[in-house]
Amino acid sequence: MQEKILVAGALGQLGTELSIALRGRYGINNVIAADLSETVQQTGFETMYRQLNVLDKSALREIIQVEKITQVYLLAAMLSATSEQQPQRGWHLNMQSLLHVLEAAVELKVKKVFWPSSIAVFGPNAPKLQCPQHAPLDPSTIYGISKMAGEQWCTWYHRKHGLDIRSIRFPGLISYGKPPGGGTTDYAVSIFYEALRCNTYECYLSAQTILPMMYMKDAIRATIELMEAPAQNIRTRTSYNLAGLSFTPQQLAVAISQHLPAFRVKYAPDFRQQIADSWPKSIDDKQAKQDWGWKPAWDLETMVADMLKHLKILIPDSIF
Repeated sequence: MQEKILVAGALGQLGTELSIALRGRYGINNVIAADLSETVQQTGFETMYRQLNVLDKSALREIIQVEKITQVYLLAAMLSATSEQQPQRGWHLNMQSLLHVLEAAVELKVKKVFWPSSIAVFGPNAPKLQCPQHAPLDPSTIYGISKMAGEQWCTWYHRKHGLDIRSIRFPGLISYGKPPGGGTTDYAVSIFYEALRCNTYECYLSAQTILPMMYMKDAIRATIELMEAPAQNIRTRTSYNLAGLSFTPQQLAVAISQHLPAFRVKYAPDFRQQIADSWPKSIDDKQAKQDWGWKPAWDLETMVADMLKHLKILIPDSIF
């Protein structure tokens, strides 16, 4: 049976690149990109785009029914820093969108669902180094609380209804495809833009703040590999830990300065520092490696070189 895929939240950082990758794998006509934007011209997707608010349950159901959707990737979310400033709105979007997709998937017999969780599910009581799959979950942010609750909903729908839903606890994602979108780890994207535009950057985290990160190319590959793995291999139905690389803002700045020797960073921690301090510094992802063969491909040096190579093309006034 030919797969027909719906990517809800397709205009976000992860959604944009994942939609492109899925279209390359399954065919343009078999992957519908959907988001709030009303016109195709505003999206960058010339074909197979649908305007969709995932909080509109009837509109979601209509797309699934009419298009005969077999897989749903739910990527719509309000991220950590933004959710702290709009807590009730963040909770409502993150939770209700998931519940709408889970309910529709069961009723309309969708084969598979992908929903991203986050390292934000971990809090002060989780181990800071090599945080394991089954660490205590005591998130300190609205975003993390919504992801923790979402993981339990996913498990319940799998156990109660047999829904094949799969998930990854993503670390901070780094990409040249889209500008940052309101996450605590977004400094690791903004720093490249500012380095290329003006050779300086003011970082809202301290120089020695270690956080787990992942290059978007690894994240896209991990998502597709997880979704294509045999169902019997998927033994974790909350969300899989996933590791890429861990580094500090200072280490990232040094790596960038190897290409831009005059680059300088100033550090002015704000409210996001407290969020970052509550998260692990590194992640143990051996469960993902054992179950579906996960293995990261990018390290700090290769990621920095690739980011600069692509962004110097995208930024017209780049100094690189």
